[in-house]
Amino acid sequence: MGRQVKNKKIEILENILIESFAAEGKCLSRVDDIVIFVEGPVAPGDYADLRITKSKNSFKEATAQNIKPLSKLRVDAFCKHFGTCGGCKWQHIDYQQQLKFKHQQVVDAMQRIAKIPMPEILPIFPSEQTKFYRNKLEFTFSQNRWLTVEEIQSGEDFSKDALGFHIPKRFDKILALDECFLQKDPSNAIRLALRDFTQENNIEYYELLRQEKGAMRNVMIRTASTGDLMVLVQFAHASEEEIALVMNFLKEKFPEITSLNYTINTKGNATFFDLEVHNFNGLPYILEEMEGLKFRISPKSFYQTNSEQAYELYKITREMADLKGDELVYDLYTGTGTIANFVAKKAKKVVGLEYVEMAIEDAKVNSKINNIENTDFYAGDMRKLLDIDFLNIHGNPDVVITDPPRAGMDEPVIRTLLIAAPKTIVYVSCNPATQARDLAILHEKYDVVAMQPVDMFPHTHHVENVAKLVLR
Repeated sequence: MGRQVKNKKIEILENILIESFAAEGKCLSRVDDIVIFVEGPVAPGDYADLRITKSKNSFKEATAQNIKPLSKLRVDAFCKHFGTCGGCKWQHIDYQQQLKFKHQQVVDAMQRIAKIPMPEILPIFPSEQTKFYRNKLEFTFSQNRWLTVEEIQSGEDFSKDALGFHIPKRFDKILALDECFLQKDPSNAIRLALRDFTQENNIEYYELLRQEKGAMRNVMIRTASTGDLMVLVQFAHASEEEIALVMNFLKEKFPEITSLNYTINTKGNATFFDLEVHNFNGLPYILEEMEGLKFRISPKSFYQTNSEQAYELYKITREMADLKGDELVYDLYTGTGTIANFVAKKAKKVVGLEYVEMAIEDAKVNSKINNIENTDFYAGDMRKLLDIDFLNIHGNPDVVITDPPRAGMDEPVIRTLLIAAPKTIVYVSCNPATQARDLAILHEKYDVVAMQPVDMFPHTHHVENVAKLVLR
């Protein structure tokens, strides 16, 4: 163990070995049998000074300083913003090692939380693209620019305006992005051109702390495999002239934008699902395509943000469902009906259920434009929607596909599934911990017979996992 330095305000543990990755992308060290969860760009095998930020009887939390990059797992980070930006936190780790850690994350969740018999967990399905894989990004305009240590030490006078990402755990500070490796061009070009144009024309950026100020609030860019391109600008306290100036600039500078939209948002948060979206030019949606199926994506629609890996994920899901053509399938947490429509041609009928009514409307449109007639979609609180009455009306499913949010399935939903007793359940999860919790409950009647992790988000700790359950 390294030397311990204390004063009234801080505790620093010097030269501590970083042992392994932990949950949520943190790393783990141990000192005197106390577990320390470490934030910062460290890797297993590094040594670092740990500045303690929280101390409990059973664990501590710390940030890493004076990192000595001794780990053999390290590679050079490819982005100049690494270590400050909250995205791509694992880009300093060799990608094959990232996959091993993600696979172990699934194994640990099943062993520590589910604690039920498991098949061998298959090797994680890697992402062919490890850069420029996202189809959607949102950037924030702000008068509260985050200055890096290097910028402060340079003595230069920097503008307070920034267009970029929120600093982790700092809602009030924005990192000005010069480049981003998450979304393919023209994403970077649009962001940089919009930054330069608004600054040259003295159009005021949003003030995050005093929300009555600022015209420019947010810009969302969505790309599609079809070549379609959507831009949505969020204005706050902008004049009609400023809105017209910005939107006409984007229209003329980037004629490849097929769906150009804006909304006005003066609320305390940047969500716009309850606001009117104005279509300024082009169509009010873009099209994504998968196996000949077209999916209409409006500004408010959910769609998996890694299109290529979403296709692989859905193929794995369909394979595990093993549909023969005569099954009644329930697709829970269906969103815009992507999975439901993807498997519909293999089933007798698919019933999709979802909380968000707007998403269900998109799901119905997606069935219609693909001439799919064996789907029905219903919106409502899942805990109340999926009950005995629903089963009596629509029939007990032969197969259930469920793809819940990170919080996992609501227990009343699980209890209804145990009553319905479908022969097969395919559980798609973006959070192995909550998935493991739910599998433990389903084990009352089901055995897990297959499990396939999928890497949807390279250079992050996130991992998708697909499990197949069969009725005993």
